[in-house]
Amino acid sequence: QVQLVESGGGLVQAGGSLRLSCEVSGGTVSSYDMGWFRQPPGNERVFVAAINWSGGTTSYLDSVKGRFSISRDNAKNTVYLQMNSLKPEDTAVYYCAATSESLGRGRAWLRSAYDYWGQGTQVTVSS
Repeated sequence: QVQLVESGGGLVQAGGSLRLSCEVSGGTVSSYDMGWFRQPPGNERVFVAAINWSGGTTSYLDSVKGRFSISRDNAKNTVYLQMNSLKPEDTAVYYCAATSESLGRGRAWLRSAYDYWGQGTQVTVSS
């Protein structure tokens, strides 16, 4: 059974940085396209970033482009989300997701395209 465990969330001031990690167990991360989603309080879960199995293709939510960077270390079975210049509107629970399907940028943003999800990690950005 594939399991995803996120870590690295916390409280940070606006303008600060955090790096989220997602460790995959029960499977080989190089077999999966990976994504990060977030769910602000009282809102639906939305796409933030995605990376294909090799790391050669990435995609981002427009509002995080230039501030967030998704990467992966297949040797460590881990995917990362580096978040810089954080804003209060980035406050949310962040979820890692995996799919064995090769999504491409056209489908990477779809929640329904992902088979496995982590439990989420809280990110709070104070103003």
